[in-house]
Amino acid sequence: MKSRSMNITFLFLLISIFWASSASGATNIDPSEKEALMSIAKTLGKEDWNFSVDPCHTSDPAFATSTWFNPYPVDKESQNAVVCNCSIADDDFCHVVNITLKKQSLRGKLPPELVRLPYLSVIDLSRNYLSGPIPSSWASIPLKHISVLGNRITGGIPVELTKITTLQRLVLEFNQLSGNLPPELGNLLQLEGLLLTSNNLTGEIPPTFTKLTNLTDVRLGDNRFSGKIPNFIQNWKSLETMMVHGSGLSGPISGISFPEKLKDLRISDLNGPNSSFPALNHLTELKTLILRSCNINGTIPPYLWTMGNLKTLDLSFNKLLQGKIPDDAAPLSQEDHMYLTGNLLNGSVPELNKVEYMDLSYNNFTSQNTWEKCGQSNVNLFGDPLMANDSESVTCMRSRCSETWYSVYINCGGSGATIEGQMYDADLDLAKHGFAKSGANWAISNTGHFLDAKQNSNYGAENKYNLSVPNVELYSNARLSPLSLTYYSYCLGNGPYTVRLHFVEIMFTDDQTYKSLGRRVFDVYIQEQRVLKDFNIVNEAGGVGKLVIRNFTVNVTSGTLKIRFHWAGKGTTAIPEKSVYGPLISAISVTSDFKPPRSIPGAVVATIVAAGVGIVILILGILWWRGALGKRSSLAIELKSLDLQTGLFSLRQIKAATNNFDASNKIGEGGFGPVYKGFLSDGTLIAVKQLSSKSNQGNREFINEIGMISALQHACLVKLYGCCVEGDQLLLVYEYMENNSLARALFGLEECHLKLDWPTRQKICVHIARGLAFLHEESRLKIVHRDIKATNVLLDKDLNAKISDFGLAKLNEEENTHISTRIAGTYGYMAPEYAMHGYLTDKADVYSFGIVALEIVSGRSNTFRRQKEDCFNLLNWAHVLKENGYLMELVDSRLGSEFDREEVMVMINVALLCTNPSSSLRPAMSSVLSMLEGRTVVPEIVSDQSEEASKMKLEAMRQYYREVEGNQKNDETETHSKGLLGMSTSSSTSAKDLYPVRLDSSYFEQRKS
Repeated sequence: MKSRSMNITFLFLLISIFWASSASGATNIDPSEKEALMSIAKTLGKEDWNFSVDPCHTSDPAFATSTWFNPYPVDKESQNAVVCNCSIADDDFCHVVNITLKKQSLRGKLPPELVRLPYLSVIDLSRNYLSGPIPSSWASIPLKHISVLGNRITGGIPVELTKITTLQRLVLEFNQLSGNLPPELGNLLQLEGLLLTSNNLTGEIPPTFTKLTNLTDVRLGDNRFSGKIPNFIQNWKSLETMMVHGSGLSGPISGISFPEKLKDLRISDLNGPNSSFPALNHLTELKTLILRSCNINGTIPPYLWTMGNLKTLDLSFNKLLQGKIPDDAAPLSQEDHMYLTGNLLNGSVPELNKVEYMDLSYNNFTSQNTWEKCGQSNVNLFGDPLMANDSESVTCMRSRCSETWYSVYINCGGSGATIEGQMYDADLDLAKHGFAKSGANWAISNTGHFLDAKQNSNYGAENKYNLSVPNVELYSNARLSPLSLTYYSYCLGNGPYTVRLHFVEIMFTDDQTYKSLGRRVFDVYIQEQRVLKDFNIVNEAGGVGKLVIRNFTVNVTSGTLKIRFHWAGKGTTAIPEKSVYGPLISAISVTSDFKPPRSIPGAVVATIVAAGVGIVILILGILWWRGALGKRSSLAIELKSLDLQTGLFSLRQIKAATNNFDASNKIGEGGFGPVYKGFLSDGTLIAVKQLSSKSNQGNREFINEIGMISALQHACLVKLYGCCVEGDQLLLVYEYMENNSLARALFGLEECHLKLDWPTRQKICVHIARGLAFLHEESRLKIVHRDIKATNVLLDKDLNAKISDFGLAKLNEEENTHISTRIAGTYGYMAPEYAMHGYLTDKADVYSFGIVALEIVSGRSNTFRRQKEDCFNLLNWAHVLKENGYLMELVDSRLGSEFDREEVMVMINVALLCTNPSSSLRPAMSSVLSMLEGRTVVPEIVSDQSEEASKMKLEAMRQYYREVEGNQKNDETETHSKGLLGMSTSSSTSAKDLYPVRLDSSYFEQRKS
C-alpha cells in the first residue's frame, strides 16, 4: 500500500517536471551540476551514465536510449532515474531535483558531492552495495526524501542531518548503523516517515520525538534499543504504520494510547513484565494487528472480535492469554489470517469459516470438536505433544504407535535422498502453512505467512547457485517459516539421542551485490528448551552456501521429540526481496545413543506371554493365601489420586538400574536415606533417592515433592523421571547430575573442589535466577521453593545449574501468605519475615537467592561454625565491605584477577538488593535476571550506618575471616564428617539434600582414579 502510494507520487512528480520543462525555455543542465554528476558517479561507482547526452534534455532523440531515465524496467523496483526541473524562474538552466538508483548494486560510497546539487530534493539509493558513513555535508541540501535502504552504511546518524528542516522521509533500514538516536531528530517537524529497521542502534527513544506529530510511518525493529516503548507516541496523531519487531524495547504496552489513525500496528518480542491487553477499541481503521510475544496476560477483550476491518491478527506466543473465542465473532470472520498460537485459550473452536487461515495450535481447546476440525486445511489445531504420554492424545494425531523407532532422517524442503546408506525422508508439502503428518514417525506444524510478500510465497527455498558442499542433494532445497516451524517426531524409544541440525544459506548470494546483504537470524528450541539464540547461518558457517551442523544431546522420555525453529523479529526482512526472513533448515538427523533392542520372533513372544501368565497366576495365588492381596498403602493410594505428569517405576526396574542398590553405586547419604547412581534399560543415567516410609513427615514431603516437580518442566530445574512405591520402599528417580551440588564445588573438601572460573559462576547464577523466575512468574503453578541454598543447586556435566529438592515447596497463595503450621527451610538462608513471623511470599526465595549469589562470588558459605559467641555471616561482611568501599575483598581468592569486575559488582549489588530486610523492596526474579544479564541497570543501594561504626566493624570482620581461613583446613575434616556444610546449614525439617556427599563412597574413589 505504502509502496504503491510512493510510486504514484513519483510519477506525478515526473509529469509535473516534464510539463514545467516544456512550459519554460530551459532544456539543458547547469554545467556545474553536470560536473557534479560526474564526480557523484565516480564516488558511487556508477559507470553507465552517458554524459554525451544531456541528462535534462528530454526532447533530445538520444535521451530515449540513454541511461538517465528508466524508472521502471522489467523489475519495477529497479529504478534508474535522474530527474530535472527546468521551470525555475529567471534561470536559463535545468537543475537536478531527484536521483533514484535502486537495485543497482553500486559498490562505492555515499557521495558528499550531492552538496553541489542545490535543488536536489530526493536521493534514493535503495538496495545497493554502498559503504561508509552518511555524509554530514548533506545537511546543506533542501532534501525531502533520503533513502539508503539495504546497503552497508556504518557509523551513527549524523546530528547535522537534523538541520534539514525540509526532510519528510528518512529511510535507513537494513544497514549497519550504530549509536544512539540524536535527540535533535525531534526538530524535524515535517518528518512523515522514520524507517530504522535492522541496524545496531542503541539507547532509549529520545523524549524530543514527542514533537514529531506529522509522522505517518515509524519502523524501529531489529535494533538494540533499551528502555520502554514511549507513551508519547499517542502524540503522533497522523500515525498509520508502526512496526517494532525485536527492537530491544520493553513493555508494558497496556498503558499506551495508540493514535486512532493506525492501520498497521506490529509489535513483537518485547522485554519487560507481563501486562494486560492494551486499549485498541478506538482503532477502527486497523487492518493489521500483531502483538506477538509481548507478555500479554488475561483475556482477549470482546471488542477485538468485532473489529471488522482487520485482515491479519497475530497474538501468538503470549503464553498467558486465556479465555474463549466467542461463537458470535462474526465480523472477525472477514480476516485473511488469524494467529493465536502458543497461548492458554480454551473452550470449543468457533465456526469462523470465512477466515482464510486460522492457527490455534498450542492452546487448551477442548477435544469436543477439535478432532472434526483437524482435517480442515484452513485450521491448525496441533497441540502440545510434550504434555501427553502417547500420540493418541495429541490433537490432530490419533494413531497409536504400531512400531518403535530409534532414528529420524528428514531432507527438509527436498525430495527423498540416500546419503551414506541412510534414507532421508522427503519433505515436499511446501505450498501451505499449518499441520501435516508427513513421515512414518514425524509431522510438521508451520505457523505464519510472509507479510508484505508481492505474491503468495511457499514455504521452501531452492538453491540457484553452485554449492560446494558434500551430499549436495540434502542442501539444494530447504524448509522456510515466517514465524514458527515445528518438527515433531513420535513413537521413539525412550533414551538419549543425538540431534543433528544441518544448515546451508541458499537465499543470499556470495558476491558484492545487495543480494548478499541479508541477515537471517532465528532461535532453535529442542523439547521447548532454547538451544540456539540469535542463530545466523552465514556467520556460523563462514559464508553463504557453506554447511554448518549443530549437534545436541537430548533425552527422550515420553516417546516424543519436538524441534522448533522460531523467528523472534530479528534480521533483515526485505533483502534481497521482501518476505525473505525467518528460520531456514536444510536437513535433520536424529539417532539414538544406545543400542536399540533386538526384535523377538512371534513364536518366542507367544511362549514368553504364556509363561508370564502362568507366573502371574501363581504369584496372585500365593498373595491371596498370605492375605497380602488387596492391601495398598495409603501413600500409594494418595499417589494414584494425584494427576502426576511423571512415570511410575517398579522396584524391579530400580533394582536393575542400580545393580540391586550396589554399594559401589552409592553416591551420597542424607536424612531421607541414600542416593544411588543407576542406568535404565534404555541407557538413561539416573539418580535414585531412597526414602524411608516410617516417618509421616517424610511421607508428606515425598508426596509434595512428586506433586510439585512433576508439574514443572524447565531447563533450570532438575527433572523428575518418576517414582516407585512398593511395600516400604519410597523412591524418587531424577536425572543424574554429574558434578553434584554447587555447595560441594564451592565449600567441599579440597579434593572435591571444581575449578569454577568467573564465566562459569556467572552462568550458574543466571541459571538459578531463570529457574526461580520460572517458578514464581512463568509456570502455570506459581511456586515458592522455601529452601534455596547451594546444596539444592546441582551441576550437570557442562556445569549448568539446576534447582532441586522440592520437598518443602508451596504454592504461592497471594491471599494467604501466613504459614500457620511450621516454618521450614535452612537457617542462614531464610528471609527474616518468614523465619520470625511465618510470612511467606516468593520474596523469601529472592532473599535466599541473594545469599547464594554472595556465596558464588566469595566461595564462602554464608554461615561458618565457630566456637566464639560473636559469629558474623557473609551477608554482614558484604554490607560492611560495601559501606567502606572494599567490595572486591569479597571475591573468592581462588579466582585471582581472572574475573570481570563489572559483572562481579553487578552480582554483588543484585545480591544485596535481594537480601533487603524489607520484602517489599526486594526485586522480582524476572527483574533480577534482567539485571544479571545486563538488560537493566542495578539501582543504587544506600547505607544507613555511620562511617565510624562501619570502619570499626570492618576491622573486626577482617580479623574474623582471617581466623576462619586460618582454621578452615584444620576444621575441614570434622565439619564435613557431619554433613556437607555442617549443622549450621542443615534444613530445619527432615528434608535433606538430593545429593548429600558420602566421602567414603567407592564411586568417588573410582572418579579420583
